[in-house]
Amino acid sequence: MTDQETIAVYDAKADDYAAMADDYSRTDPILAAFIADCPPGGRVLDLGCGTGAAAATMASAGLTVDALDASEEMVRRAAALPGVTAHQATFDDVTGEGIYDGIWANFSLLHAPRADMPRILTRLRNALTTDGRLHIAVKLGEGEARDALGRLYTYFSDDELTGLLAGAGLTVAKRAFGTTKGLDGTMADWISITAHA
Repeated sequence: MTDQETIAVYDAKADDYAAMADDYSRTDPILAAFIADCPPGGRVLDLGCGTGAAAATMASAGLTVDALDASEEMVRRAAALPGVTAHQATFDDVTGEGIYDGIWANFSLLHAPRADMPRILTRLRNALTTDGRLHIAVKLGEGEARDALGRLYTYFSDDELTGLLAGAGLTVAKRAFGTTKGLDGTMADWISITAHA
């Protein structure tokens, strides 16, 4: 993510974000399934880690966790959690091949411009091990827009997201749908997909 207005919102709203997301991350059944799918002691990336609750949950389960976020304040908070190595970085800073047994991109890639998604997903695919898995969750819809807080969102349909993942060489294994209240206070429909390399 490189949109400065979106990053500024996360810097300013870190307390609100933590109040909304941290407790849920500790009990999220999708995160629990992701952890169970990773090999014991495996290396994972939390891409767009926020305040680090999901990263800390993965670390407490015995995984080696790298966490990245574009927000300086989010990284500061995540880095203070046990077992979490956090760095300030954008999606394009993920490089290398065969590094991660899993990548957790939970409601983060929805801040990337649509045109950048094929390149980003290919980078993530390359960063996975042979049997690695990618979790991605985005809001369902069409187009791009800013929310009431000023964050830039790109919305995807199930078919579009599935097609983008296939184009990057990933195979869909699981999907889930839901509706949740976001940081801006509005309800939004979402899709999460776990795909394998």
